[in-house]
Amino acid sequence: MTIAEVLKAAGSRTLMSDKWHVTHPDLEDDHNWPRRRGFDRFYGTLHGGGNYYNPAMLVLDDTPIRATAPGYHYTDAITDHAIEFLEEPADRSTPYVLYVAYTAPHWPLHAPADDVERYEGRYAGGWDALRQERLERMRGLGLIDAAWSLTERDAGVPAWTAAPSRDWEARRMAVYAAQVTQMDRGIGRILEAIDRRGDAERTLVLFLSDNGGSAELIAPDGTNPVFPSRTRDGRPIRLGNVPGVMPGSEDTYQSYGVGWANASNTPFRLYKHWVHEGGIATPLIAYWPEVITAGGRLVRAPGHVIDLMATVVDVAGAEYPSERDGHPVIPAEGVSLRPLFEGRPLARPDALYWEHEGNRAVRRGAWKAVAQYGAGWELYDVERDRTETVDLAGEHPGVLRELVRRWEAWAARVGVVPWSQVGLQ
Repeated sequence: MTIAEVLKAAGSRTLMSDKWHVTHPDLEDDHNWPRRRGFDRFYGTLHGGGNYYNPAMLVLDDTPIRATAPGYHYTDAITDHAIEFLEEPADRSTPYVLYVAYTAPHWPLHAPADDVERYEGRYAGGWDALRQERLERMRGLGLIDAAWSLTERDAGVPAWTAAPSRDWEARRMAVYAAQVTQMDRGIGRILEAIDRRGDAERTLVLFLSDNGGSAELIAPDGTNPVFPSRTRDGRPIRLGNVPGVMPGSEDTYQSYGVGWANASNTPFRLYKHWVHEGGIATPLIAYWPEVITAGGRLVRAPGHVIDLMATVVDVAGAEYPSERDGHPVIPAEGVSLRPLFEGRPLARPDALYWEHEGNRAVRRGAWKAVAQYGAGWELYDVERDRTETVDLAGEHPGVLRELVRRWEAWAARVGVVPWSQVGLQ
């Protein structure tokens, strides 16, 4: 069941403004659309990334629509509809859950010119200097342990001094940063709307990214079935990471590439798609003044997105059901993070597990076993070596065997399909 289904049954209004990337991309098949899965209101797209100026598969509640407003940008539209839903007439005593999943800063690199101009020249020093700058800043803020080594630059990325088309490369990162700024401004507007309702003190706000930076490339001859070939005013869209074609405007379609993703994931290894720390490590920001009385602190406690359901159900005083309409419901995984908000330790009876496109990982305490698809298992002490630079598999074979045994038992229990068999299903 979704969070919306569980909380709606407990009496909450359920609101959603974002991408809904968990249904079949067919506008004729609506059985798994948000309003069929517990949401009272919905605005967004039924796929992942796409054109910010003219998004495909755009839906309001149950009705497919098109972007027609002058100056339309999907990031701002997500914000606008989230606030509109919050401010609809309703009994202010009725609790609500608002789910907002921006596509930003997912490619394509589309951002308003004013926001891009704020970062003009900011990244001219390149990805090597940016990685070092971010490493030192995070160490100074206490966000990472000074003992953790900075990983090597990605083997497929040249030193910045040897990189071709550096002006174009710097522009790619500038637009990416502008997308984050635009999203951040929207989050601020939503928080202001919550404050106007008088709910700021008693509302739990959770923010996190869904994965590490994306190193995905867009070839000049690439295609995208949900991306239009022309702008709304009829101009052809230049598709692909073509040096010299500066990104940001509606008639381009680019991503920011491996070098900048490597900088985004400082100090970790790898990216979205993998389950090394560069692909899965993301801070969770929690804001709840009524309960989190000692704010502004960093709590080093590993969590997982599976904990969000348990947390929201706990905070809302709801109950995750064991059956629905006479059919058994798959039990939820995860534990409530509420103890951390209240300054108490978090008890987790089992390890944490991952599988994504054949990449596998398991973490139990300080130990993490991880394997790329088609490669063998590695072992790291992620309290001493969070950047996964010293593989201890040879030194602690017993620890590795136990973690792999646990991962295999978990995979069998939850139905993980071996990636080698996916094409046969």
